[in-house]
Amino acid sequence: MPLLPPRIRVVSLPALAAVVTVVLWASAFIGIRALGDSFSPGSMAFVRLLAAVVPLTAIMLVVRLRRRGIVVDDRPVPAWFPRGRALGLVIAYGVAWFAGYTVLLNWAEQHLDAGTASLLVNLAPILVALAAGAFLGEGFPRHLVIGMAIAFAGVVLIAVGGSATADAHADWFGILLGLGAAVLYATGVLIQKSALRTVGALTATWLGALAGLVATLPFAPAAIAELADADASAVAAVIYLGIGPTAIAFSTWAYALARTDAGAMAATTLVVPAIVIVMSWAILDELPTGIGIIGGVLCIGGVAIARRLLPRTRRGGGVESVAPAGVIDAQGATAVRDSGVR
Repeated sequence: MPLLPPRIRVVSLPALAAVVTVVLWASAFIGIRALGDSFSPGSMAFVRLLAAVVPLTAIMLVVRLRRRGIVVDDRPVPAWFPRGRALGLVIAYGVAWFAGYTVLLNWAEQHLDAGTASLLVNLAPILVALAAGAFLGEGFPRHLVIGMAIAFAGVVLIAVGGSATADAHADWFGILLGLGAAVLYATGVLIQKSALRTVGALTATWLGALAGLVATLPFAPAAIAELADADASAVAAVIYLGIGPTAIAFSTWAYALARTDAGAMAATTLVVPAIVIVMSWAILDELPTGIGIIGGVLCIGGVAIARRLLPRTRRGGGVESVAPAGVIDAQGATAVRDSGVR
């Protein structure tokens, strides 16, 4: 069987990695919703992080062993842990994102259907842009203000529309939890963005997950008790959340992000809520209401406008593509400037 041309291989592998990433991230919302009756929010986060840290540690060991056999300019193998400010940043983003975000999202999905939760979480890119405008001197350009207003209108419609499933009503407490998860997601991304200037992506992901695991240790006793009472399928599902949407998805995201245009990768994150809604309908028989779906479309459209993911029409009639100021993955793994990704 002839080999594929090199150009096809180079293009298709990052695209496949991006598809794997968004599907795994979407499946996490379904898994969290399905496990709400078996695990409390904190316990689920602890077991998920434990299941993620184990394979990430194995990957770190393999990478370090391979690097020991390769000498480049007589440079030493990087240390396991960064030092000083870099270590503090990694710990801070790990606690905010891996621990805090995960617990709040688990809690939110006890009040919201999976599709509604994913729509709310995808407001995080706007929150990052607002923080950049307020604290990093990037200001509040017109596209950001317009996108924010549209997205806010979408949140109101989601809250009013609720859920088409009786036991998954989108109450205001669930909406607040979902928005809180989006805030922690955005906070973790902003901190991680600074950490990644001096810490490698794999090391930062591993240490972030480890910091989140330590932060959720108070939930360990409850997790042990709930694991003992849970059936085998629930245990397998929560382990999947750690291995699939966390360890594997972040690895495939990093691979695709390093080999793909930043604008294209940003666009892929916007399809996650759509995948979640389809999966939720097929697996959980849950759907937002029509009004809620319209609100979700407004949220996604607002994010696209705020992050400049939509093409602009030039005066001469041509179409000018606009690259985003930054790229954020659906679970908060990475944020990069478009000038730094090729």
